[in-house]
Amino acid sequence: MAPSRRRFLQQAALSGAACLLPGIAAATPGATHVLARTRGGRVAGTRTHGVHVFRGLRYGADTAPRRFLPALREDPWRGVDDAFEYGNAAPQRGSEGPGSEDCLYLNVWTPALRDGGRRPILVYVHGGGYNTGAGSDPLYDGTRLCARGDVVVVTLNHRLNAFGYLHLGGMLGDDYATSGNVGQLDLVQALHWVREHAAEFGGDAGNVTLFGQSGGGAKIATLMAMPAAAGLFHRAWTMSGQQVTAAGPRAADGRTRIFLEALGLRDGDAGALRALPLEAMLEAQSVRDPSRVEDTALYFGPVMDGIVLPRHPFWPDAPPQSARIPMVIGNTRDETRAFLGNDPANFALDWDALPEKLRMHQYVDLDPAVVIAEYRRLYPHDTPSEVFFAATTAGRSWRGAVEELEARARDGHGNTWAYQLDWYPRDIDPQGRSRAFHTLDIPLVFDTITQPGSRTGASPDAQRVADAMSEALLAFARSGDPRTGATSAWAPYSIERRQTLVFADAPRVEDDPRGGERALYRRAPFVQRGTL
Repeated sequence: MAPSRRRFLQQAALSGAACLLPGIAAATPGATHVLARTRGGRVAGTRTHGVHVFRGLRYGADTAPRRFLPALREDPWRGVDDAFEYGNAAPQRGSEGPGSEDCLYLNVWTPALRDGGRRPILVYVHGGGYNTGAGSDPLYDGTRLCARGDVVVVTLNHRLNAFGYLHLGGMLGDDYATSGNVGQLDLVQALHWVREHAAEFGGDAGNVTLFGQSGGGAKIATLMAMPAAAGLFHRAWTMSGQQVTAAGPRAADGRTRIFLEALGLRDGDAGALRALPLEAMLEAQSVRDPSRVEDTALYFGPVMDGIVLPRHPFWPDAPPQSARIPMVIGNTRDETRAFLGNDPANFALDWDALPEKLRMHQYVDLDPAVVIAEYRRLYPHDTPSEVFFAATTAGRSWRGAVEELEARARDGHGNTWAYQLDWYPRDIDPQGRSRAFHTLDIPLVFDTITQPGSRTGASPDAQRVADAMSEALLAFARSGDPRTGATSAWAPYSIERRQTLVFADAPRVEDDPRGGERALYRRAPFVQRGTL
């Protein structure tokens, strides 16, 4: 945080547990400031409507001097540091960019400080694949969960893309052997911070739930196979985000070489990456990835390096180290309408154009003619465009969830739960073009349907679904069992029945929903993007 901000608070002579902070009070009526003590020093946050909020808390030092290396702890400070604004996002392209390498910040919402409350702690890992995103998105605001569930909510930033997942061990030697996973190690460092400060923020260090959507869910799945993360969290809730297999060192080396070529460098010049301008590093990441037919930017993600990640996260089985951690694995019914629904042509497909579209976008290597024939048998009234969105969802997004669910179910612990979001806001989407698209469940789980960026609307129907999903998450965080109220009939997933809680206008349990689609895509092996 900027020294000038620190000086402002130091000069204010803040000494009480809570007092009016004029600047904040003007911006947020009824807000007062509150103080907490962290391992780095004292911090000032705000208290509004019974919720204490601390934004931009450091959990690690600036990573720029240690680019591609594990982060160090944050430096201590004197006086009182403010925690009123979110910290820097990680370097990235897109709306959160360009960001900063000084990006190891987290945010805390809590009902109380130092009261011995031992509340469940929910730590959210943001999506955006492994390339983009930040914990400051308005949809991730923890106020509603904190207030309705008497829990502590944490969101965070960590290194992404080449800064967090560029494998350099083969080129720069042992000092950089873990560079392909330093983004994951940042998450581990954040979880250590959470455990160390649980009591200060009214939480229970022995009851930490990780939850995350898309890339956030994938990062959580990867943490479940990382020895360094063992014991740091106790429940996992993933939303449309899986990591079945990771990149091997050969595949990761290959992408590193492509990245170097985009920068005009050779293998022997890899050391120059440590001093290149941030902007040049980001620009070079737009080079095409070799793993897909369609034009996508270079993939970065976890690397099975034999050190940080000694195995694939969920292959050939579920990671034994986390077998007893209760886990929810969820998806939305129409995932790919978020990615592929922006092209009007995809809503006007005919049967002649569909095979080539599927060849490009379903990701699983099945003959499109076989896929189309089966979908026409299963859903004889579907249009070619409806088949396109359903098949790409089943082959590209949902398939990883099924793999993880089956791997966990084979363990026999009975502590894995599946959900599917079918509901979508018909008042906003009356023609059903977007339906239950990828990311729709974020504001429902956080109960942030009125926040900027939410596409649920704020109808009574939307609030009813948000109530059901957020209460299920809170029940899960308290006990490891998501059954409560509207979801009381939910049962753990089993291979025999494949029980799934379907969040619709009213929650219902279905055995093996879309079973025909699941069986179709089992005809081909599943290999996650980036593995090869």
